[in-house]
Amino acid sequence: MTGDLNEGPLAPAATVTPPSPKLTRREKRRQRRRRRVVGEEILAWILVPLILLGGYWAVNAGFSVLGTTPSAVLDQLKQAKQALEKKGSL
Repeated sequence: MTGDLNEGPLAPAATVTPPSPKLTRREKRRQRRRRRVVGEEILAWILVPLILLGGYWAVNAGFSVLGTTPSAVLDQLKQAKQALEKKGSL
């Protein structure tokens, strides 16, 4: 029974926090917009590199199907440009 006398003071009772006020329609809309924008940014950072890489592979595959290379095509375009410049100067 003497153990009861040596106890310290009682801890204060936990206070009940009032419920947070409900968000207005405008605040809910702002949250939705912010979440959507963040989601779009994340998706863009993933999809844009994939699209560019896929385009690069598609161009290379097209050149290989045609049996040529990009440098050969550029050389042919330069030759055609020079031929047109000569024809125009006559």
